[in-house]
Amino acid sequence: MLLQVEDIHSYYDKSHILHGVSLEIKPGELVCLLGRNGVGKSTTLKSIMGVVEPRSGSVKFNGRELAGMPPFAIARLGLGFVPEERRVFKSLTVHENLQIGIKKGIGTGPQWTLDKIYEAFPRLKERQKNKGAHLSGGEQQMLTVARTLMGNPELILIDEPTEGLAPLIVKDVLDMLAHVSESGVSILMVEQNFKAAIRVAKRFYVMGKGKIVFEGDKDALDAAEDIRKNYLEV
Repeated sequence: MLLQVEDIHSYYDKSHILHGVSLEIKPGELVCLLGRNGVGKSTTLKSIMGVVEPRSGSVKFNGRELAGMPPFAIARLGLGFVPEERRVFKSLTVHENLQIGIKKGIGTGPQWTLDKIYEAFPRLKERQKNKGAHLSGGEQQMLTVARTLMGNPELILIDEPTEGLAPLIVKDVLDMLAHVSESGVSILMVEQNFKAAIRVAKRFYVMGKGKIVFEGDKDALDAAEDIRKNYLEV
């Protein structure tokens, strides 16, 4: 396994958010963590990345224990994190944002260069001289993912990549993630939009109130009517 999360419990002060979450990612997988707002999906990503330190349980990446490590050290092992807020540097150009993401000698995933990024993201090449503030929401999402790829991660954690985007832009972002996955980078994606997720993900976890309540492929999730009704549908 590339990533093994076993029975983690995470808190914000005294608030117990994650109640024994376990999941795993194999090399090359695009896996989606689904669930409604407030059930602990983002906290799961932050617990893997070290932004939130689990009080118990294990997080292993390529067999190495991550729990207790600071985020910068985890990133140096080959994990990338794309937060929901995107955090594009709005006063810098697309090209400058990408240059900030370069981390030489870090990660053992596919090696990404500026030329390769512009080949994979032609829209960013067209907008390379534009400042981050002048990009659309979808373009900012693409830029954040591309900037993360400049660190050559083996695994990217992506929080709500389609949040707030128009349907046509959602398609572009999903196509981009599928392309990144096909390049050999593993992806763990947090998403609320079930219909969007099933277009790209091969395997799914569903969360409810800080726990994993389902794990399986698309066919299994299609068959799990109670899970969809109780934990996904509005």
